[in-house]
Amino acid sequence: MYLSDLAEVIRSKNAGPYELTLDIIFRSDEIYEKVVSKKLITVSKIAQLYRIPESQIISVVEFAPARAIKATMVRPTASGDIGDTDIYGAQQHAPLLNWEFDWK
Repeated sequence: MYLSDLAEVIRSKNAGPYELTLDIIFRSDEIYEKVVSKKLITVSKIAQLYRIPESQIISVVEFAPARAIKATMVRPTASGDIGDTDIYGAQQHAPLLNWEFDWK
């Protein structure tokens, strides 16, 4: 099963000029609770998926009232700097879409 099958919303955005936030909002409380209880989304897994050192992941926060998990990481290039290809950070969620989980 893919993360995109489990989540209602998967998005990315700037969290200031030097950080990027990934938001995952799940389709139901049951899905959210299973993802959290199985520890499917962690600092090490986000770092691996984005091919960056774990030290570049600032936080992974679970927020049950919204059925959401938010991960914040250091942007590889400051927003708007020379070489930045996504000034708003709105296109950085793509690696999450095809993230496959063992959902047994």
